[in-house]
Amino acid sequence: MQKPILFEKPIYLLSHASAVGGEEKKGPLGECFDFCDPSGRFGAKTWELAESELSRITLSLAMKKAGISHRDPDLLLAGDLQNQCVASSRAHACLGIPYLGLYGACSTSAEGLYIGASLLSASNTLHLAAVVTTSHFCAAERQFRLPLEYGGQRPPTAQWTATAGGAFLITDQIPDRPCAKIMGGMIGIPIDSGILDASNMGAAMAPAAAHTILSFFEKSRFSPSDFDFIVTGDLGYEGSEIMKGILCDNSFPLLTNHLDCGTLLYNPEIQDVHAGGSGCGCSASVLSAHFLPMLEKGAARRILFLATGALMSPSAILQGQSIVGTAPLVIFEGEETFH
Repeated sequence: MQKPILFEKPIYLLSHASAVGGEEKKGPLGECFDFCDPSGRFGAKTWELAESELSRITLSLAMKKAGISHRDPDLLLAGDLQNQCVASSRAHACLGIPYLGLYGACSTSAEGLYIGASLLSASNTLHLAAVVTTSHFCAAERQFRLPLEYGGQRPPTAQWTATAGGAFLITDQIPDRPCAKIMGGMIGIPIDSGILDASNMGAAMAPAAAHTILSFFEKSRFSPSDFDFIVTGDLGYEGSEIMKGILCDNSFPLLTNHLDCGTLLYNPEIQDVHAGGSGCGCSASVLSAHFLPMLEKGAARRILFLATGALMSPSAILQGQSIVGTAPLVIFEGEETFH
């Protein structure tokens, strides 16, 4: 049964970092990211290798901020959009950190943070974990749709896969400076709403997001007003409206504090991203660059974070299979909390 979990001890965000490509730098959050390569190549010869380098750079930045080396983490949880998560394994194979590869599509950031925090909270031997997730527009287009050279037409419901990454170092040890905390979360369940269109991932993910929200508030002591923001990622414009419609049909209160990472990353007035951003690097980079600093600075006290994923493969789509959605949830609190 799907249940919210509150950890017996909080897990602290020791540090975090974000890195992006040129298109993301042009968006509303452009000045908030830690690193940008306008070319999107990150010094690599191919787009796939560029994503590996993006993952390596992002984790290195987070470690540098925390003042630690690759010898310190007890565990690395990493994922991306490439087959078998090869971008992540290739990027970090030389570090010698015990590794778990994750694939939750756009939900990978929340999945990794929840799993990592759960392991730290339950263990007496694990004290520091690294969570990294990335996506790359050009690599994702070649794998899931058509190479960019083909010049295929993108429908209005399509989302732009972010060339972006987010890295997080989490610990059960109390840091010597104000940090955001992970207080708990809930694992999403797979929801198949029959969506067959790979260019409309928002519609595939929205029912899973709505289900997680409804289940969480039904089974926990929280109400929507307990959170400064209820953040989804990455439903985009299309999926956000569908999710709100489902919540309304279930007599759920209007979410006046809802924001979506896919609608925050780009400026649709000057960037042709259609229904917004997507990719597991989208919500990870927005979380690191935008929302966690709010908690650290006291601009927000509590945030509910649902990273949504459309679980599909090119072969499954060609065979006419529907797209399953999922939405794991993480509860973040700032240094000053209320209970």
